[in-house]
Amino acid sequence: MNRPKLLIRLIHINWILVTHGLDEIVLNTHLFRPIRFLAYLSPYYLLSAKVDSRAVRIRKTLEKLGPVYVKFGQALSTRRDLLPDDIADELVKLQDQVPPFSSEVARQVIEQELGMSIAEAFAEFDSEPMASASVAQVHAATLHTGEKVVVKVLRPDIEDRIHSDMGLIYELARMAERFWSDARRLHPREVVAEFERTTLDELDLIREAANATKIRRNFEGSDIIYIPEVHWALTRRKVMVMERVYGVPVGDIETLKKHNADFKLLAERGVEIFFTQVFRDNFFHADMHPGNIFVEVPAKYIAIDFGIVGSLSSSDQHYLAENFLAFFNRDYRKVAQMHVESGWVSSSTRIEEFESAIRSVCEPIFEKPLKDISFGQLLLRLFQTARRFDMHVQPQLVLLQKTLLNIEGLGRQLYPELDLWQTAKPFLERWFQERMGPRAKLTNFIKQFPELVEHFPEMPQLLYKAIDSVAQAQQSAKRQNEELLLLRQQIEKSQALTGWMVLLSSVIVSLAILLQ
Repeated sequence: MNRPKLLIRLIHINWILVTHGLDEIVLNTHLFRPIRFLAYLSPYYLLSAKVDSRAVRIRKTLEKLGPVYVKFGQALSTRRDLLPDDIADELVKLQDQVPPFSSEVARQVIEQELGMSIAEAFAEFDSEPMASASVAQVHAATLHTGEKVVVKVLRPDIEDRIHSDMGLIYELARMAERFWSDARRLHPREVVAEFERTTLDELDLIREAANATKIRRNFEGSDIIYIPEVHWALTRRKVMVMERVYGVPVGDIETLKKHNADFKLLAERGVEIFFTQVFRDNFFHADMHPGNIFVEVPAKYIAIDFGIVGSLSSSDQHYLAENFLAFFNRDYRKVAQMHVESGWVSSSTRIEEFESAIRSVCEPIFEKPLKDISFGQLLLRLFQTARRFDMHVQPQLVLLQKTLLNIEGLGRQLYPELDLWQTAKPFLERWFQERMGPRAKLTNFIKQFPELVEHFPEMPQLLYKAIDSVAQAQQSAKRQNEELLLLRQQIEKSQALTGWMVLLSSVIVSLAILLQ
């Protein structure tokens, strides 16, 4: 992002903050502090009245700033334990109540993408959007076959706005790396790059449809979660058509209570779904805020919006599983050792000291339900420990950490008495047994057996080549050893000759001195 555009965008952001009654944020920055008295004397400041509440002003500001800021508000909305109630209640509206764009524009996008009129594509189409979020909005429709569907349409010019904001965030990350001592271990530019990748992925609805299809296949026939079906014939890059599902929004606690939902089971199943996606499938829904989750009473989830998904490398998956299990077993020494082995902290770190620091952070939260854990205090202690031991942020795990925070926040709303650790521990133990136990090794051998049989006729030739290669390597090594031995002998002879010459020279010099 070039400097003039960056400056214009910064001025625009500050103008939006001021016009939405958040002038105290702007006027308290170092840049404007020396001249803020001018603002107090301006006609706008004197005549403007803060009609809306603080929470409404914050929500409207994020909406006006654009999709990147709306996503930030969505993430905050899941953490009621970190926000005042009025702000948390207002930020929830960012999940699916962002001001919609024109229905005429939506119809134009749909017809352009599908290459047919609305009447040709749908028997019925509701111009009034059902929901509107930061990247797209959704309309109800009925197919000519009679099936009820939802039509998701991207916002116009959304890509340009995201690129503009990402350019600004990159610039802030570069400034952080230049002026902030902690930036080296926090990798701000790598984290921003990961955020940009996942955000831009949301702008391709074909990719989202493929993600939904894969997760639907992973949970085919499941009793704990349902994924709606994609109608591929009517899906394009800017338009996606899916089966319409019916359920209670997971954040609507009062309605869930009225319909006798099983909150304890819902909370436990939320944890199970998360760990199943991460460790069994290695493909997880990474945008599980309440606007994307519904409940079929009493305790079955319905998930939508698969624009952001994540997966891990085999090594990261293995290290995470071992770390989780060691943590659940309170084996803090193993946690410390694995952090060093994986390179997450320096190899020069003293294991005993790191183990003690981890214990002091983690031990106080065990055997406590979610409602008794101060998440703000926990984060503060974790940041302090990370800084003390120069623990580097792993950009590839940021998406997973965000998802885990969403799940934990969801569990806190549904069933505050949930013991998160004891709920997750049996699943991880079972996963390890399936992956690392004797039965897993036998299963892997059986899977590989057809391939071994296929290559069996080639075994004698491969064996001969291997033996021949070993023999050639041995001969080469033997020749090298002989050459080294010969060189060593020559060096020894040279050293001996040099020694005699030095001795002879000494004698000659001594005789010359005596004769003199």
